[in-house]
Amino acid sequence: MSIPQYHHTAAERFMRYVQIDTQSDPASTSQPSTEKQKDLSRVLVEELKQIGIEDAILDEYGYVYATIPATTTKVVPTICYCSHVDTAPDCSGKDVKPILHKEWNGQDIVLPDDTSIIISTKDHPYLKERIGDDIITASGKTLLGADDKAGVAIIMDLANYLIQHPEIKHGSIRILFTPDEEVGRGVAKVDMKKLGAQYGYTLDGGERGHLEGETFSADAVTVTFNGISAHPGYAKDKMVNAIKAAATFVAKLPKHEWSPETTEGYEGFVHPTAIEGALEKATVSFIIRDFKTAMLQVHEDRLKALVIDTENEFPGITTSFNVVEQYRNMDEILQQHPQVMNYADEAYTRSGLSTQRMNVRGGTDGSRLSFMGLPCPNLFTGEMGIHSKQEYVSVQDMEKAVEVLVHLAQVWEEKS
Repeated sequence: MSIPQYHHTAAERFMRYVQIDTQSDPASTSQPSTEKQKDLSRVLVEELKQIGIEDAILDEYGYVYATIPATTTKVVPTICYCSHVDTAPDCSGKDVKPILHKEWNGQDIVLPDDTSIIISTKDHPYLKERIGDDIITASGKTLLGADDKAGVAIIMDLANYLIQHPEIKHGSIRILFTPDEEVGRGVAKVDMKKLGAQYGYTLDGGERGHLEGETFSADAVTVTFNGISAHPGYAKDKMVNAIKAAATFVAKLPKHEWSPETTEGYEGFVHPTAIEGALEKATVSFIIRDFKTAMLQVHEDRLKALVIDTENEFPGITTSFNVVEQYRNMDEILQQHPQVMNYADEAYTRSGLSTQRMNVRGGTDGSRLSFMGLPCPNLFTGEMGIHSKQEYVSVQDMEKAVEVLVHLAQVWEEKS
């Protein structure tokens, strides 16, 4: 079924939101990492108030909190719908020019500002399912920002619809828009007491019908090599070059396994993300990923063994091996609260969808929120080709996601 007699606002909102540059910065230590993220957040607060949600606020850290008031007299758990406002540092998000391709006919989409950027069903098989939909792309010079402004627009459209239709029975719904998800700090400063929700759902998934309840567990590792400096003209039997040690260490990593480019499904990996240094000191940064948290230690022990091998090849070198926990598989929490996924299944069914439960080879704000006391799977938005100039989204996918959220709120009310 669809939402009857309602003119959706998701597409119109989305095309405005993506024109606001909200790119986050992994090198920044501020919160949010870029002040420009608040440019969109301020717009959202004003629009929420125009919709009729008077308690919408933007805090100093860049979080937007708001409430869709309950319309039932039943005691219903407060649920939260969450999306992030920032776009990825991987590709420019400045001066985005969204293009609406009405009733797309299935032909290759050649982007006008760089005709070498072509969005085709060959490279994007899911597009075959969206022939006839209204497809939004960027113009070829930037990413689009559907990750995750599609989620933001969906939640805003949902708020607009529910405020207009108080006859729909639902409990209190909290809205949370976060900064800095793309740089791994999306919920670092969330005030859980202020949020006041018991369960949540992030809107940050891809294909229609996908429901994501599993993520990687994740650690970061920094390996440091400390060498010995000497004048290069008189360095024999004195100099120990940290750069060479680090390069030798990296060369020991397997070429046909254990890496992002050689793994899929439930396979974990060890991925070097940066290398820097000089003669006396060189560092190699890694991300470690696996769906089984216990496997992180296995991967780290294997990596540490390669460090020891390298030490043995460079007498005099000293090393350090530093591990920082990043996030954990939210399935560990969701298994304790099966209704959170089951109610989403029911909402999908009521929307005419077959649920495909998926794993995420990455993390979401929901990963951390789940371990902060808010069990929080991830729902689809239609965002595809993310972090690239080939990013696109289907308007009909966004509107279907709004419908799912309406049904989901009703399911929670009915089951309470």
